[in-house]
Amino acid sequence: MLIDTHCHLDFPDFAEDLAAYVARAEAAGVSRMVTISTRVSRFGSYAGIAERFASVWCTVGTHPHGAHEELDVTADQLARLAEHPRCVAIGEAGLDYHYDKSPRDAQAQGLRTHIAAARMTRLPLVIHARQADEDMIAILREETEKGAFPAILHCFTAGPELARVGVELGLYVSFSGILTFKTSEDLRQIARAIPIDRLLVETDAPYLAPVPFRGKRNEPSYVVETAKSLADVKGVSFDEISRVTTENARRCYWKMDHAAPVARVA
Repeated sequence: MLIDTHCHLDFPDFAEDLAAYVARAEAAGVSRMVTISTRVSRFGSYAGIAERFASVWCTVGTHPHGAHEELDVTADQLARLAEHPRCVAIGEAGLDYHYDKSPRDAQAQGLRTHIAAARMTRLPLVIHARQADEDMIAILREETEKGAFPAILHCFTAGPELARVGVELGLYVSFSGILTFKTSEDLRQIARAIPIDRLLVETDAPYLAPVPFRGKRNEPSYVVETAKSLADVKGVSFDEISRVTTENARRCYWKMDHAAPVARVA
């Protein structure tokens, strides 16, 4: 059993036959999937998918690419939306200096707002961090001094120092299909050093399909390949990495085990 801790089932790539993608994941042993919010204004679509499928959950938040467009969203608003029974996390929010689609000060402001919501709700914050290690470390340390909050460094591709600080602050570190790429030996070295009780796996579907599906549209069932790679990195069996990452995901996304089942069926 595995949990895909981060995918985007609302994206047009899955619109034609979403039920088939969910069923294929379940058949592959992926018991739960978390479809991640990129805009608070579209929360209804994420919640609707999570209401439709018993194996799917959702989050609420604004991706850093759109941070400047939702700066009016408050921590209180995020917390209220997160009361939805199928919403298990805040985010994704963070810093992306690779594309810089949103001004960096807006990204930082949005990130701090989401941190406040995570602190208020005790739901984990899904953090997007790309080519912004120094500023991300500074913000995480500053905000933790104000009060601890749960969080995930999602689709980790940063340097070893951000991984080290994240673990030090009690965060989880999630790996995507990038871990399987031939060119990702440095990333595998980082994963090798992370305590096994801090590890998660994800697809970030429809992006970043793992080997042997690289170049194709990613989907939640492919998280199996990332788990296999992570098992090799950690020197444990596939069954063991499946058990541990599932336990970690359930501990992190604790609300999954405390919410009422869905009322609707696919």
